[in-house]
Amino acid sequence: MSLSSSSAASLQRMRMFDKIPSAEEFISEIEPLNVPAVFSGCIKNWKAFSQWNPSNGGLDYLQEKAGSSTVEAMLSQQAPVFYGDIRSHERVSLPFSTFIGYCKDNLCDRCDGEDSFLESKKHTPTESHTGQFEFPEQIYLAQVPILNIECTEKVQLECLREDVEMPPFLESKTISSINLWMNSAQSRSSTHYDPHHNLLCIVSGCKQAVVLWPPSACPFLYPRPIYGEASNHSTLDLDEPNFCAHPRAEHSDEYSQKIILHGGDALFIPEGWYHQVDSETLTIAVNFWWRSDMMSGLSDHMDSYYLRRILRRLIDKEMNQLLHLPSLVDDKIDGNQSDQPKTRVPGGVQLRQMSVLHEMDQLAVSALQKLVSLVHERVNPNQPVNSTPANNLAVEGKDESNEIMKPDLFNLKDDPVALLLWTLQPLALRCVLLAMAHNFPRTLEALILLVLSPVGAEVLTRKFEEMDQLIGEEDRFSMVFSTTRLLQWMHF
Repeated sequence: MSLSSSSAASLQRMRMFDKIPSAEEFISEIEPLNVPAVFSGCIKNWKAFSQWNPSNGGLDYLQEKAGSSTVEAMLSQQAPVFYGDIRSHERVSLPFSTFIGYCKDNLCDRCDGEDSFLESKKHTPTESHTGQFEFPEQIYLAQVPILNIECTEKVQLECLREDVEMPPFLESKTISSINLWMNSAQSRSSTHYDPHHNLLCIVSGCKQAVVLWPPSACPFLYPRPIYGEASNHSTLDLDEPNFCAHPRAEHSDEYSQKIILHGGDALFIPEGWYHQVDSETLTIAVNFWWRSDMMSGLSDHMDSYYLRRILRRLIDKEMNQLLHLPSLVDDKIDGNQSDQPKTRVPGGVQLRQMSVLHEMDQLAVSALQKLVSLVHERVNPNQPVNSTPANNLAVEGKDESNEIMKPDLFNLKDDPVALLLWTLQPLALRCVLLAMAHNFPRTLEALILLVLSPVGAEVLTRKFEEMDQLIGEEDRFSMVFSTTRLLQWMHF
């Protein structure tokens, strides 16, 4: 069994409840597991459940009660899929009554036999001279606030609050927001996770498929860069994945779980769980977000400590997986009598400690020297740089950093560390980081924990993604093994 298959096999399955738990049961037995849970019929006693139902005049009720409110809707260029990336959608303001009118029109179209879902794929919406959209099926009310404790002035549908009841098992929680989700035609949200615990409640209609992946499936879903737009969204097209560009995506199904939610049901989605939601025509949902106990108790001054603990845990896990492979053996380097170990791995890849700086080319040595100096200057601005092997090496050759195209996304002129990382080719950067980890481990630690800016972290993310495309499976194994060994020497 592969490592990914082994991890997927131990995946905890979502739990199903026919009875609504008490607050004590939820806090002690459900929430701490961080596993999705379905509560059937959880909200059937809501006023919204009976009054908002389109088949019972619910659209007229909503139009009368909240029609004068202005809401912010999502306009997708790739409907029926609604992506979180701002490049794939825009936000538009419109009267809530206008959106209700779109819903009524789509209901009439369905009665006439038209398939608005298929038609929505063929058009790009345009705004008419009346201010309304010609293809309203590409409009989606996503995360329209009914309650928001952090930004009360932007609550657009507060008038609907009395129709929504707090589930009894959330009464002890500090709810950060309550939101309305409503689509006039079939739709799909792109695969993403939320940084809060989430209770998704289906008021009317059906979520035809809610697919969930645990946080451990993150490498197989290729999330967007941490400091980019919509960093909590996956880059994959799960219907037609490109396995050449995203080879790990082949394992994503091993981690997934799927559920169908009907009117009255509620789904607990723990923070960090990826989910993709398919909604049938005219589905209305309300969700509650609240911070987990772990995040609520995490103080800013503890960030560095927890980062070190997490890194150490990941390193230990990776090392345990690698060292239990049967083909690993100890040997001597190149047949000499050195006490430094050499390890043979599948495919004949040989891993060696990167302690010989003269094996690096001159540009890499120059970059290493600059990087060490820059980190030292940032951490100890009033102290001279101590002499190091890298400082004492003669550097020859032309510095080509100014000839390399800078990315349009960033302004790097005021961030010399990020600029230096960007100018290095991916494999040269790999060599520099490994040599830095062996020869200057504390400097590398300072780079990661103290010096690296959000721009620098984004640059590293992109470089690592390029490395992943350039190196083969054997070299990738070598890179992982070498990096984990070198990070261990840093005492994380």
